[in-house]
Amino acid sequence: RAEDIAKERDIIVEEIRSYRDDPGQYVFNVFDETFFGDTPLGWEIAGDETSVRSLADDDIRAFWSAGYRPANIVVAVAGDLSHEQAVEMVAATFGSGNGTMPGFAVAPSLPHKRFALLEQHTSQAHVALGLPALPRDHPDQWTLELLNTVLGDGSSSRLFLRVREEAGLAYDVHSFTSDYADCGTLQVYAGVDPSDLPAALGAILEELARLRDEPVPVEELAKARAYARGRLELRLEESRHLASWLGVQEALHDRVLTLDDALTALDEVTPGAIHALAQRLIRDEALSLAVIAPRRNAARLEKALRLP
Repeated sequence: RAEDIAKERDIIVEEIRSYRDDPGQYVFNVFDETFFGDTPLGWEIAGDETSVRSLADDDIRAFWSAGYRPANIVVAVAGDLSHEQAVEMVAATFGSGNGTMPGFAVAPSLPHKRFALLEQHTSQAHVALGLPALPRDHPDQWTLELLNTVLGDGSSSRLFLRVREEAGLAYDVHSFTSDYADCGTLQVYAGVDPSDLPAALGAILEELARLRDEPVPVEELAKARAYARGRLELRLEESRHLASWLGVQEALHDRVLTLDDALTALDEVTPGAIHALAQRLIRDEALSLAVIAPRRNAARLEKALRLP
């Protein structure tokens, strides 16, 4: 109904305003725009106020009719429910019918701007540093998982120990990966005092260079592997997370992995494989940096974006 769409427009506009007021979150939008440019991955997922206000009701209905149909829906169920019960409930809820969404177009060469600074009067400088990584279902995806774990996932990671515990430069510093059909990223986030921005950036770059230059010691990899295994096993003990794991893989991936499949893949990753992948990915020319901070010397920051 028109009145429902109008109400939702107002909600989405407030949502857009809310995350623009959160620089620790909005810095990732700035990074995506810098890294992916004028492509769908570089656009804000909620749009902007102008596009939300101007989108025609009929266009919204047409998009829904084309895509939100049983042929394009995956329903994943985990819990004390038989397959027959699940099928019966899904059929009663969703009915039957066809619907098709156009296939995605492979992304063009990304513009990959090197640096973006958004000046805001914030108490912290918010840093998003990243580089191209792997698309989903890449043969090295589990190697990247452990590379990221060593680098910045968890309180035993190198970035946490170096930037937070040893240097005291950040409360929140971590790394993560994103993967899409035809590309991916490895990103580092840190929230630091603006005066500590050069030191924090330097420490992050040094840890990236160390991964590139030195194989991960066997003992450190064993700890990272145990952390990654334990987190995955614990997560999949919950029915909602197990259903999400199955549903996402069915919808987006080449095949559905069992927990044992994933654990076996983690166990097969070697220090040599991580080192080889780090040498491929971690390159000066691959780096992009987005910063939200009070007034900074942009040229000096961009010049500092160099691996040791």
